[in-house]
Amino acid sequence: MAIPTSRTKEKAQIIINDELCIGCGRCVVVCSDYSLTLANKKATQATNPIFGCIGCGQCMAVCPTDAISIHGRTISPNDLFELPPVEDTANYARVLALLQRRRSVRRFKDKAVDNETIEKILDATRTAPMGLPPSDVHVLVLDSKEKTRAFASDFCNYLGEMKWFVSNWFLALMRPFWGKANDEMFRGFIKPLFKVYIEGMQQGENLVNYDAPLAIYFYGTPYSDPADPIIAATYAMITGESLGLGTCMLGAVHPLIQNGKKAEKFRKQQGIKHKSREGLFVIFGYPAVQFKKGIRRTFAGEEFL
Repeated sequence: MAIPTSRTKEKAQIIINDELCIGCGRCVVVCSDYSLTLANKKATQATNPIFGCIGCGQCMAVCPTDAISIHGRTISPNDLFELPPVEDTANYARVLALLQRRRSVRRFKDKAVDNETIEKILDATRTAPMGLPPSDVHVLVLDSKEKTRAFASDFCNYLGEMKWFVSNWFLALMRPFWGKANDEMFRGFIKPLFKVYIEGMQQGENLVNYDAPLAIYFYGTPYSDPADPIIAATYAMITGESLGLGTCMLGAVHPLIQNGKKAEKFRKQQGIKHKSREGLFVIFGYPAVQFKKGIRRTFAGEEFL
């Protein structure tokens, strides 16, 4: 049985052209499923793969003579492209400089992000490693400040119906079940967040997504690896920075729209197709202010074994 996803539950088909195969064995080396082997100095399909071809395309990409083609699981030889030359890629110093310049931006100029720029963000983000193919990451694009405010307004109305979730009696009831850390997080962060979101919107200030001219929500399906939407969101954030946009990851919305009938209704109203274990909003726009300095950050710990 093939590894199931929301998009396909079938194995991909491996086709080998014996006349083109030179028996170099590169495809065998890169196939993590052990779907390929060498026999009589030619690549051939193995009799006992782990899962069956998952459609990663590694064998097609590495073959020097185009002897292998993969069909199925949303992939075909038409998806191959020539890699950019090494000299066109960024070196470490440039990558580090890009990352160091990035700040979390929440205030934007009243300037739209055009469709061409949005497509560049999505095009780069599609290259992100997103679990077993085909990707189960979904994106919801809000491409104007009117759309981001409408989403935020609906979200605040939804929170207004969910105030019991941060009430003192409910938090006291749940503390023995979800422990000290979660209790502290709810009392010190989630409960005040409900208040500032709702009251801010009532006063005309959008503190949910800051009326950003562009917001993209990355989320998964019940089949996806929880990390996949987070990785995609990170690629999008970095790409936005490379295009001169300010960006900010917003993690508070996703967990509050996952559980219960009202959350399901809200997701449906917003065009969100799945409940997802993990997800992130990233907002984009042209920064209203420019930063002069960065701030050095640290990990909680760095242990070398």
